[in-house]
Amino acid sequence: MKNVSKYGVQYFAPENPPMRWAKRDHIEKAPVWCSVDLRDGNQALIVPMSLEEKLEFFQMLVKIGFKEIEVGFPAASETEYEFLRTLIEKNMIPDDVTVQVLTQCRDHIIRRTFEAVKGAPHAVIHFYNSTSVAQREQVFHKSKEEIKKIATDGAKLVKQLSQEYEGNFLFEYSPESFTGTEVDYAVEVCNAVLDIMQPTPDRPMIINLPVTVEMSMPHVYANQIEYCDKHLKYRDSVIISTHPHNDRGTGVACAELAVLAGAQRVECCLFGNGERTGNVDAVTLAMNMYSHGVDPKLDFSNMPEICATYERVTRMHIYERTPYAGQLVFAAFSGSHQDAIAKGMAYRKEHGEHRWTCPYIPIDPHDIGRTYDADVIRINSQSGKGGIGFVLEQNYGYNLPPKMREDLGYKVKNVSDHSHKELSAAEVLRIFEENFLNKEKPLSVVEAHFAQVNGITATVALDLNGQRKVVTSVGNGRLDAVANAIQSATGMEFHLECPVQSVEDSPVGAKVVCKDKSGNTVSFEAEKVLVAIGRKANTAALDLAAGKIDNDKGRILVNDKMETNVPGVYAIGDCVFGHAQLAHTASAMGEVASENICGHEAHYCEKTNPTCVYMEPEAASVGLTEEQCKAQGIAYKVGKFPMSANGKALILNGGEGLVKIIAGAEYGEILGMHIIGPRATDLIAEGALAIEGEMTLDEIIDTIHSHPTVTETMREAALNAEKRAIHTKN
Repeated sequence: MKNVSKYGVQYFAPENPPMRWAKRDHIEKAPVWCSVDLRDGNQALIVPMSLEEKLEFFQMLVKIGFKEIEVGFPAASETEYEFLRTLIEKNMIPDDVTVQVLTQCRDHIIRRTFEAVKGAPHAVIHFYNSTSVAQREQVFHKSKEEIKKIATDGAKLVKQLSQEYEGNFLFEYSPESFTGTEVDYAVEVCNAVLDIMQPTPDRPMIINLPVTVEMSMPHVYANQIEYCDKHLKYRDSVIISTHPHNDRGTGVACAELAVLAGAQRVECCLFGNGERTGNVDAVTLAMNMYSHGVDPKLDFSNMPEICATYERVTRMHIYERTPYAGQLVFAAFSGSHQDAIAKGMAYRKEHGEHRWTCPYIPIDPHDIGRTYDADVIRINSQSGKGGIGFVLEQNYGYNLPPKMREDLGYKVKNVSDHSHKELSAAEVLRIFEENFLNKEKPLSVVEAHFAQVNGITATVALDLNGQRKVVTSVGNGRLDAVANAIQSATGMEFHLECPVQSVEDSPVGAKVVCKDKSGNTVSFEAEKVLVAIGRKANTAALDLAAGKIDNDKGRILVNDKMETNVPGVYAIGDCVFGHAQLAHTASAMGEVASENICGHEAHYCEKTNPTCVYMEPEAASVGLTEEQCKAQGIAYKVGKFPMSANGKALILNGGEGLVKIIAGAEYGEILGMHIIGPRATDLIAEGALAIEGEMTLDEIIDTIHSHPTVTETMREAALNAEKRAIHTKN
């Protein structure tokens, strides 16, 4: 690095530039985009694309939304010529897409180019010659006038041939090596070309001012563009185009400032491919506009697919930190960053925010087909409790209290630190389960038996630090009865429906701060905190928001055909809102969805779907409850029969349980059935069938039930409702 004296500026900055562009703070409208991937990009590849690969790449560019695509230098090689002819002859060019071909200002090359482009629905003939001081002196050994004549001779031939060949042609001229050309001379040459081509507002001409080699800071290039914007002739009939390369690493800045300075068009490549350090990156330019709320008119909503296709056909690698497209550009490993992101995501959800303002993430990853769980929060030894908590909540629905998140965070980071690797969401879950779930010490409920006496009487067998203890207690329900039994055995105090706000350190051990039913803050101190985790819908990876699928906190909303609000998209099972999370529910939903998908109308009916609890004794329910009948103003009557009065139930479990039938008061139609006892989950099918068939109490009574079976309890409950019971007192 001792030879700095051999270098100096080689560009020509305009004198006293007005720099009007500097007063603009962002681009307000997308420029015209021209992809040069198939020419400038392809010629820079170690192994150029095959014909099939170029055709696939062309189709991808069309899908992204490019309306102008430079397809090659057809006079340069047979492969280039064949590619263009294939596009034309196989009608692969959409009506709204213009292909562009490049040619030097040389007679035979221009003629060959017109042969190649013959029959194209729309084509830009892009002709050029080099104008820089270095090229004039060292390569061509020609004067300014001689170099200008090359340009004007080329223009004359292009104009002549455009009249001889059938086709819808537009024209583009580039003073190649513009950045090393005196700016006033570049304008002189361009104006001479324009005088020959005579563009009009309805037939404009493109004047391309390329950064063939980056020589200056971006603002100098912007001043050069501004100078040309002011001094070019036929300005209302001229489209100023820019073609930046990235030799100084400022290609994006050059393009953006050029647009601010008057450029209306940008020639670019996906992911910055191109000669030497590459052409300006189309993805970065477009997504920069997108992040400012400007529609770039290019669609990168499926960035992973675009990246995969690009890497496959070009055999180039997209660097992991390439803006917007790289694998790590949304990733946060730092604990403080993860915490801020998690809180930002929570804020958006709580406030229903539409505008994207999440810390550390410039755009919503969902907008380009990326996911929060795999792309945003990444877990290693540098991660914090916020990020680890976010991964668990997003992937598995576990919303941990702050102190538990902190404790889990240390455990996760320790594993990552010792294994020297990033941890997946599944590995974080395993660490969580090993340390916090299904703990059986110091307390576990071994078994529980219930009887409907004075509400619900529970006989509970507990394991307290290895010692067996049996306790009987009464409650207003099963959970309440078990809770009261545990309180009686341990002296612990229970507060139900009391959401935890925080868990803090205390001299005793821990302090739990909660909100009671009335909304008052209450707190408790204890040596240990035992946490029971509920369930939430695990649908984060489905990206419901991006698909615009209606949901309630992750549970998908469907109609009775199991169709979402998006036509053709169906959902079944536990992810569906408002239905029992049971296997037979999912199976029934699946049948309905399949029938509708195949064109056969089918409807899911919830009223005959039984809920089943596979415990000892079993519990099952279908149809309306007494509370629901009251709420709906339905007059009803009730029939009950205890399992203790049934011989088979006595044999199976000692007669523990009850059958309850709810029927209409006037006609006796079956409205609901609720069973606790042996084989309740089998018996409930009779209740579901009775509701579906609109059967009455009399019809159940008139049906002979085999003896000795538990099914007899169904008929006995119906008899009880009609005050005709045989084996119990009415």
